[in-house]
Amino acid sequence: MRTLRVYRLGRVEYADGLTLMQMAGEQVARGNPPATDHLFLLEHPPVLTLGRGAAARNILASPAWLEARGFEIHETDRGGDVTYHGPGQVVGYPVLDLSDRPDVRRYVSSLEEAMIRTCADWGIEARRHSEHRGAWVETRKIGAIGVHLSRWITSHGFAFNVAPDLEHFQAIVPCGIADPRLGVTSLAAELAARGRPPPSMAEAEERLAAHLAAVLDRERSDRGVDLRTVSVVPLGADRRVLLLRRAPARGGFWQPVTGRLEPGEPAEAAARRELQEETGAEGPVSALGYVHAFGLRPELAVPLGGGLRLAEETAYAARLPPGFLPRLSAEHSEWSWFAPEEALASLQFAGLRRAVRLALAAA
Repeated sequence: MRTLRVYRLGRVEYADGLTLMQMAGEQVARGNPPATDHLFLLEHPPVLTLGRGAAARNILASPAWLEARGFEIHETDRGGDVTYHGPGQVVGYPVLDLSDRPDVRRYVSSLEEAMIRTCADWGIEARRHSEHRGAWVETRKIGAIGVHLSRWITSHGFAFNVAPDLEHFQAIVPCGIADPRLGVTSLAAELAARGRPPPSMAEAEERLAAHLAAVLDRERSDRGVDLRTVSVVPLGADRRVLLLRRAPARGGFWQPVTGRLEPGEPAEAAARRELQEETGAEGPVSALGYVHAFGLRPELAVPLGGGLRLAEETAYAARLPPGFLPRLSAEHSEWSWFAPEEALASLQFAGLRRAVRLALAAA
């Protein structure tokens, strides 16, 4: 029996989710570790994703409406049309080797079955639709599916509506299904109609993980993140952003202050320490209310044993005094002040770009 490693990651930027699936797929294909698959359960910020068969006309909202609400748009290699992901929705990315059961229809049916059984755990009767994929409560879709397979290694997966903002689905023709008789629902909406409270995201994730391991005939193994880190966005009085360039041996890319937590160290204390060590600045830091998870690049995973390694990062901001001159550590080769848009364009990683936007909005 293959093992299914289950990761419950919380917030993950969509671009980081794509990278995570790619890295996991490479490890599954290599058999590292042997006979091991992965299931990532997470939430995305508001995003519209376009599958291979997507039609642009199925995005109904204007670019201005989407931008005002922080929506991103991403093209993907999964099947299907346009779909929405956002807070309150459990997104599941199973990265599996299906060579032991090379049947695409059976696999898709297994994803549907896990969502149907999860609905049943709260007394909601869900089923399959005769014409459309997913899990349905009468004529209302509660769970969507869009998958990609390459040499029988899976990516993408399902999105199960626990308690998302259902108005956000009005921005699209969900999954390209224009039939006005069909709609979208959530576990919270169905339970509210029956006078019952919704489950927490953690409770829904637990049931989805249990059911998926069962229908896929995998032995479940729960895993946490391997590393906890902080980021600190240093801002000047003129709203410029201080970025540091990592030394060539450490990647050579621009970033704000980042670093790992020491054992037992609170995140805020780590943020103040890293700010002082990497720039010489001493003073308070402000929490941005943003925690996200991501996969570590291979060179950063080596000290943790290599293979697939995940990090959880908590974001902070710091105000620096006029005329401040950084004092760099050996980790970085240079520094520079950037205007907001220049800073965003210089950063490679979606989570750091989100942290900069939040820091600027709070300044």
